[in-house]
Parts: sequence; structure tokens; C-alpha cells
Amino acid sequence: MAYYWFKAFHIVGVVVWFAGLFYLVRLFIYHVEAESEPEPARSILKNQYELMEKRLYSIITTPGMLLTVAMAIGLLVLMPDYLHQSWMHAKLGLVALLIGYHHYCKRLMKQLARGECKWSGQQLRALNEAPTLLLVVVVLLVVFKNNLPADATTWLVAGLVVFMAATIQLYARKRRLDKERAQAELVSPEGQALQNS
Repeated sequence: MAYYWFKAFHIVGVVVWFAGLFYLVRLFIYHVEAESEPEPARSILKNQYELMEKRLYSIITTPGMLLTVAMAIGLLVLMPDYLHQSWMHAKLGLVALLIGYHHYCKRLMKQLARGECKWSGQQLRALNEAPTLLLVVVVLLVVFKNNLPADATTWLVAGLVVFMAATIQLYARKRRLDKERAQAELVSPEGQALQNS
């Protein structure tokens, strides 16, 4: 019976942790992009994002990670044979990367608060896709265990990387075109009339 409790709360922890990781870096993107806003909007937005980032990291993301790890330890204590299986070694390696990513997010959060972050919005969008890729591979490992189809998984991950990169580039292009369109409307006769009224 304990196995099912550990497993259920391990899954809950994973969902909470990943929800936090996905949204945290999204807030970083907004935080960085607030730099281009005029004052006082820039200061207001940056202060709000900083507060949201701290709360998300401390109240949701970190507790989700701790619950995930604690329940995983409980599962491994009950099922120590898993530690002798190669799929579990791979999973634990990927989890170690996720924990490193989690702590790197805290570092970025502190840099943003000090105004020292060098990442652009587009770079942060790419960074935001890393946990998605890790999540896909971890879930595949758990489902397939030692029967993971390596060829199909490699193609799937490569396809996801290409799709994500294309999406990020297309979104950047759309934003640039929208900005150019908005600027063109400001200098058009209709835009001048609106601006003068």
C-alpha cells in the first residue's frame, strides 16, 4: 500500500515541479522584455515579475521538486531492485540535470533582480524548452523501462528540437513584423491623425 502512496505523490510532485519550471522561465522572459518599456511601466513590471518569480520558486517550484525527490526515495527504498536497472540510471541522470536546471533558474532569478541578466527573451524561450525535452525522455523511460526504442526516441527528441526551434524563430519573426506594422501605422497619415487628436 505504501508503494501506491509514494507513487501517487511522486506524480503530484512531478506535475507541480514542472508547472513551476515552465512558468518560471516564462516570467523571466517577460521580466527581460520589460526592459524595453518606458518608465514608469518598466519599474512597475520588473518589480511585479520579481515578486511573482520569488513566490513561484519558493512556494510552488521548490516544494514540487522536494516532494518529487522525497517520494522517489521512498519508492526506491521499497523497490531497491530498480537501482540495478539501466533505465533507472538514465532516469536518475536526467533528474540530476533537472535539479541543476532548477538551481540555475534561481541563479537567473537573482541576476534579473540585480539587473545583471545577459539572456535575451529569445534565448530564454529556448531555455524554457529544455525541461520539456527532459520530461518527454523521462516519461518514455518510465513507461518503456529497459525496452525503450532508442531509434524512435532519438527521432522524436530530434523532431521536438527542430519543432521548438522553428516555433521560436517564427514567433520572433511575427513579433518583429507586428512591431514594424505598428510603427508604420504611427507614421501613416491615419496614424498621424490619431496621434495629433
